[in-house]
Amino acid sequence: MRIFSYRDVEAEKAEEGASNLKVRWLITKDIGAENFAMRLFEMEPGGFSPLHNHPWEHEVFILEGRGLVKGGGEERNLREGDVIFIPPNKVHQFKNTGETTVKFLCIIPYKK
Repeated sequence: MRIFSYRDVEAEKAEEGASNLKVRWLITKDIGAENFAMRLFEMEPGGFSPLHNHPWEHEVFILEGRGLVKGGGEERNLREGDVIFIPPNKVHQFKNTGETTVKFLCIIPYKK
C-alpha cells in the first residue's frame, strides 16, 4: 500500500495539441499498478485537450471547475461531481470554459 499527496507528484505539460493543460501521473507501473494508470489533469481557464481518439477507454471524474466535453458528435457541459465514460476509439476533447481551473481524475488501462 502507498499513501502520498498528489502535490508530491510533479505536474507535467500534457500531450501535444493541448493548451494550458498539465497532468500528474499519480498511480503507475512504477509503484506497482499493473492494469491501470490514474492521472490528475489541471486545465487552466481557456485550456483544452487535443481533439483525439485511441483504442482504450477513459473513466473520468470531475473534481473541480466547469467546462465542456466533446464526443460522439456532441458537446456536453461538465462540472464538479460529473462522471464521464469515453469508449475506445471515440473522438473526444475536454475544454475549460469557466474562470477557474478544472481538475479531473482520468483512469486508463495500460496498452496491451
